[in-house]
Amino acid sequence: MCKQRTIKHTISISGKGLHTGAHVTMTFKPAPVNHGYVFQRTDVEGRPKIPALVDQVIDTSRGTTLAHQGVKVHTVEHTLVALAGAEIDNVLIELDGPEPPAMDGSAKFFTQALMDAGIQEQDAFREVYAIREAISYEEPGRKVSLSVLPAEQFQAQVFIDFDSNGFKSQSASLEQLQAFSREFADSRTFCFLHEIEPLLQAGLIKGGSLNSAVVIADRQLSGLEIQRLQKLFKKTDIQIRDGGVLNQEGFRYPNEPARHKLLDLIGDLALIGVPIRGKVVASRPGHKANVELARKIRSVIKQERIRKKFQQVDKQGIIFDINAIQQILPHRYPFLLVDKIIEFSERKIVGIKNVTINEPFFQGHFPGNPIMPGVLQLESMAQVGGILLLNTIENPQTVWVYIAAIDKARFKRPVVPGDTIRFELELVNLRKSICEMKGKATVDGQLVCSANMLASIIPKDKL
Repeated sequence: MCKQRTIKHTISISGKGLHTGAHVTMTFKPAPVNHGYVFQRTDVEGRPKIPALVDQVIDTSRGTTLAHQGVKVHTVEHTLVALAGAEIDNVLIELDGPEPPAMDGSAKFFTQALMDAGIQEQDAFREVYAIREAISYEEPGRKVSLSVLPAEQFQAQVFIDFDSNGFKSQSASLEQLQAFSREFADSRTFCFLHEIEPLLQAGLIKGGSLNSAVVIADRQLSGLEIQRLQKLFKKTDIQIRDGGVLNQEGFRYPNEPARHKLLDLIGDLALIGVPIRGKVVASRPGHKANVELARKIRSVIKQERIRKKFQQVDKQGIIFDINAIQQILPHRYPFLLVDKIIEFSERKIVGIKNVTINEPFFQGHFPGNPIMPGVLQLESMAQVGGILLLNTIENPQTVWVYIAAIDKARFKRPVVPGDTIRFELELVNLRKSICEMKGKATVDGQLVCSANMLASIIPKDKL
């Protein structure tokens, strides 16, 4: 296991933001163990902090924007990839403006600054999440596909193509993270010439220039068009170079666009909050898709953390056994009406109740014709739903969960001794202390009951 790392010394870097055009100074500061990456807006009253986590993402238009309590930081991906590529775990990132400086459109200068600051090993082990099974995100209509697969170390492979004349398909591969600084950090952001005016009209790239991005002309330009570009970029030496590049330097690598897409991907995946061990394969990635994959991976990690907190013994096909359930729910015999949880995700849960003749309610409901009361079916469903709320309640022992409303309850067939009820609940809406769930119960694949439920979460110290 590796130790966590931070930087030895504070270091600053200044420039103009790509999209906002604001002049900004960004300062990297050492941070304690388990701090992670946190941005701090020193130009805003109270100097608010914004954790660099996927939960804080509010926009992915040509860059990744974070926000916390109304305070934003734009275009964070190049900063984060420099930290992730240097395998640094804990840093405070101060900004006196709304986004990091664009510099040359790559992560080169950020990476160099971090190396100049020096790396300090810390007295705590780094948490690395090993991918156990494939996690994917797709947008079939846009031919976007991202997957992360089990692997011995972090690796990434990117494939890109565009509906653009003259731009060939490209790919880039990173076999080990240690190669990032020398092979990928200096790959610059890029855009096609036909995108520039719409981006300006959208209020973006206010700080953009041929010094901070690669601009690719995907068609032949007339003399008048070149003159207009000379005025737009305030340069007199604009001409189309190999690959359609307008920048005087040209491409740094034949596959520089693909390399930069891989750079962006790693930066966005840093929002997971912990490094991952797995291979990412991405076809036509972008910030939106990158962030959605990061969101799915973070959700899986969260579920596993919750599971390990309560489930002491691994059992195949079981998320929570009865011993774990008794740690989560306050109910006890004869009113604990769920035996195990077999599926558990951020918005869905599946629980099992084995119905036997030993249930005490069969003594009176009904003699000679034992049927599980419908109200107890709903109670069992509600208990499964209470476990689903682990996603929103860090310490379930500190709250009570009460049913506030039941709507559209339907009972389709009797439940009798020997039946195994499968309860499936989906989180529909969550508003502070009110949770809305939709549930159904089946026996042998046949629907026995369904209902919509509203639950109220009340802290025990508020009663």
